Amino acid sequence: MRQREGCECSISLGMTSQHSPDIQLSRSTKLIQLPRMNLSTLAAILVAVAPAAARELSVVAYNVENLHDADGVAIYDDYQSSKYTPEHLAVKAGNIAKVLARIDGGPDVIVFNEIELDQTPESALPDLNAWLASVKDKTVQDLLAGDAVAQDVAGLPAEAWLLKALSDAGLKGYHVATTDERPGVFADGRGIAIRNVIFSRFPITKVRTHPTPNARAILEATMDVEGHPLTVFANHWKSGAGDAENEIVRVQNARTLRGRLDELFAADPNADIIVAGDLNSHYNQGRRYREMKETGINDVLAAKGNELSLRGKNADLYNLWFELPSNNRGSDIYKEEWGTLMHLIVSRGLYDQNGVQYVDNSFRVMKIPGLNSDVYGRPIRWSRSKNPGGFSDHFPIFANFRTVNDADKSRWMPLNRPSVVDSSPGEPVRVETSTVDLFASATPTAKLTPNTTLRDGTRNGRVFLVEAPATVDERGFVHVTVLGEEYDVFTHDQNLRPEIRERAKTNGKLSFYGELGTYRDQWQFVIHGKEWLVPPGG
Repeated sequence: MRQREGCECSISLGMTSQHSPDIQLSRSTKLIQLPRMNLSTLAAILVAVAPAAARELSVVAYNVENLHDADGVAIYDDYQSSKYTPEHLAVKAGNIAKVLARIDGGPDVIVFNEIELDQTPESALPDLNAWLASVKDKTVQDLLAGDAVAQDVAGLPAEAWLLKALSDAGLKGYHVATTDERPGVFADGRGIAIRNVIFSRFPITKVRTHPTPNARAILEATMDVEGHPLTVFANHWKSGAGDAENEIVRVQNARTLRGRLDELFAADPNADIIVAGDLNSHYNQGRRYREMKETGINDVLAAKGNELSLRGKNADLYNLWFELPSNNRGSDIYKEEWGTLMHLIVSRGLYDQNGVQYVDNSFRVMKIPGLNSDVYGRPIRWSRSKNPGGFSDHFPIFANFRTVNDADKSRWMPLNRPSVVDSSPGEPVRVETSTVDLFASATPTAKLTPNTTLRDGTRNGRVFLVEAPATVDERGFVHVTVLGEEYDVFTHDQNLRPEIRERAKTNGKLSFYGELGTYRDQWQFVIHGKEWLVPPGG
C-alpha cells in the first residue's frame, strides 16, 4: 500500500514555482508599455534579466560489498592474496561501473560504502587525476592482467581502481573525498577494514571525519554546486539491523551525526544537506523491532516520513523511502525479507527555493533486470569464486536534484502527492519467488521468427521457454542452439547440474525455462531451480 495517501493534488501552499523558464500570461496579466527599441537592444535586456538555467544533478548511495585493492594486504581473510586476485578486482570494479553507467552521463555525486581502508597507505597517490591521465591508454583490465600486478600500481587504494573503472566507462570528472581513518583496530579489538568514500563532480571545499567508538567513521563533504554549498554525509553504521545489542552502537552513530547536524542547522536552519549510505537500519526500524526501546534512525536522527512537516519547526529531515509505496521499498534481502538498509535522507533546505533542491518523486532503487537483479528481482551478490562475478548484496539508490536561483528560503517548492504520514507498516515485505507468473509470461523460443535477435540487450533478464538442440562439451558444460546461435546453460544448483547434463547427452535436446543473460561476455540461459526443467514429455 502506498504510504502517501491523503493528498491527490499538487501542493504549493500559496506559492508558485519560479524556476520554470517558460513565461505564461493570463487574462489578468497587466502589460507594461516599453519604449520602441531595436532587436539587438531588446535581446540584450532579455539576456540581462533571464534567470540562470537550473543545473540538474543525480546522487547515488551504493554499498558495493567489499571492494578491495590488489596488494593482498587485508583485514578480511577472503581478500588476502591467496584467495583474491587482480582479476577479482578488475571484474568487481568494472561491474560497479556498469551499474552506475545506467544513469545517463553517470551520477554527479556517489556515496560509496565498503571501500577497503588501504592497509598500505604509504603507497597512496598524492594526485589521482594525474595517475588517471598517465594510464588513459590502458583499461583496468589491462593494468590488472595476469596473476601479479606491476609493483608501481600494486599498492594503489581501492578508490583509485574504482575511479579508473568509471573513467573507462566514460564516467569522468570526479573529485574524491575519504575519511582520515588509518589502519589499526577498534577499542573492541576488531581491525578497521573498510571506510566511506565520496565521488563528486563538483569541487569539494571541505572534508571532515566524525569518529564513533567501535564504529566506522562518518564522512562529511561540502561541495560547491554552481555556487551553492551542498553538504553530504556518508554513513555506514554498525551491522545487524535486528540485533538489539548492535542497535546501541547505531544509536551512538546517530548521536555523532545528529550532533553535527544540529551545529549546521543552528547556523542555517535551511542548510542543504543529504544524509546517505548504509545505516544498517530500516526506515521503520522502531516499528519493525518493537523490543528496541530506542533506535538510531527513528529516535535520535529523527528522520521523518511526513514530507510536509519540513515546512514547520519540528522536523528537519525527510527519509526518501516514503516516496515509494510501502510494498516497493527494498534495497537488500535477509532471510527472504526485503530490507531498507540503504538511505537517502534530505534536509528541509532541499525543499525551499534557494540553492540546491530535491526533484519531487525522483527517488528510485537501481534494480536493473538482466544486470544486477535476478529474475525474481533480487540483488545479484558479488561472488569471490575462481571465476568472479556479480555485483553487490545491496541495490544502489538514487535521487535527482537541481539548482534554483530564487534565493528565497521563505518559500517552499510545490509537491505532487506528498507523503503525509510518519508511521509505517512494521511487518517486513516478503520476497516473492513464485514461478507461476514467470512461466506464464515466458516467451517460447520455438515461436521466435528467424530474424529475431536475442543479443541486443533488450531481452536480458527475461524468461524464455527454451526447446532446443543441446550438446555437452569435453569440460562437461552444456550448450543449446537457439536461432542458429549457441548459448551456455547454467544453474547455481550443483545437485541439478548432473541431471541437465544427462538429459542433454541422452536426448540431444533440452526443454526448460531459462533467464537470458551474459556472463563474462558469454550468452547464457540460467535455470534457477528444478522446477525450471520441463519434465520429459511435458
